[in-house]
Amino acid sequence: MSNEHEVSLNKELERKPKVKVERKEGEPTAAFKGASWGALLVGVSAYLIGLFNAAMQLNEKGYYFAVLVFGLYAAVSLQKAVRDREEDIPVTSIYYGISWFALIVSISLMAIGLYNAGSIVLSEKGFYGMSFVLSIFAAITVQKNIRDTQRAKERD
Repeated sequence: MSNEHEVSLNKELERKPKVKVERKEGEPTAAFKGASWGALLVGVSAYLIGLFNAAMQLNEKGYYFAVLVFGLYAAVSLQKAVRDREEDIPVTSIYYGISWFALIVSISLMAIGLYNAGSIVLSEKGFYGMSFVLSIFAAITVQKNIRDTQRAKERD
């Protein structure tokens, strides 16, 4: 039995230690990047699959699709404008204001559309609302991760 024990100890010693991947200062971890992209993929996919399977007219589906695309763009644009201002990169007040306005309008359009949708049951309304919010949040996080990774690479 001691021979088996020696063999197992030798195997453990022969194992190569895991190499730790070096991250640059300020760069998000691979897990955080993956989780952000995963949340964006899940949110947008769930929203679009829900729209595809919904029993609503094509013009209603188009409205909700346009609101999603508008919201994603507005969120990323606002994140960039806010970040640029934080880093003393010039951003015009009009662009900054329009970015805020666009995000508020997209969220309002989603809320008003869902509130007034008589053909959608309450659980579907919650589904669209939550997948919309997840998608918006994930888009902001993905944009932040991309920006942080680029900034970390520039420091080298």
